[in-house]
Amino acid sequence: MRRKHRRLASNPELDITPFLNLMIVLVPVLLLGMVFSQIRMIELNFPGMEAGEAPEAEELRLVVALIPEGLEVLDSERGVIRTLPLVEGEQDFDGLRETLKQIKERVPDKTDIVLEVGPDVDYQTLVTTMDTLRSYPAVVAASVVEGELFPDVALADAPEDRMLTGTGEGA
Repeated sequence: MRRKHRRLASNPELDITPFLNLMIVLVPVLLLGMVFSQIRMIELNFPGMEAGEAPEAEELRLVVALIPEGLEVLDSERGVIRTLPLVEGEQDFDGLRETLKQIKERVPDKTDIVLEVGPDVDYQTLVTTMDTLRSYPAVVAASVVEGELFPDVALADAPEDRMLTGTGEGA
């Protein structure tokens, strides 16, 4: 004789309160984290020309040499524009910015520059120099904006025996 077991037919109620509490906390945290985790990318152009291409004679070829002893701004065709030795053991980024602003006033259409980097230059100095070459803080209508200097930065290796050539103040 078989017994029929009566199965209890109950519909259990789902308790999703802990899941909702997790979502209430997790969603804003993830959304706020997106704002602070932006990655900055610096686009680089490497020097060099296509085969058979020659530079124009009157074109300014601006070069900044970054070595542990200081900075040097020069025109690769005409020579040194300004030499900026270390100031209190630090690179003279303010002097570089002012020199580049003066050059930009004279040739406003120029956007490219070559940065020659010495072998013993640390990464943070390189990035700070690249930021200095690209733009400067300017005040327009009571707000600070970034003024453009030379945004197209190309990297090159400076010769290992490169030394500063005096303390020229031209530009």
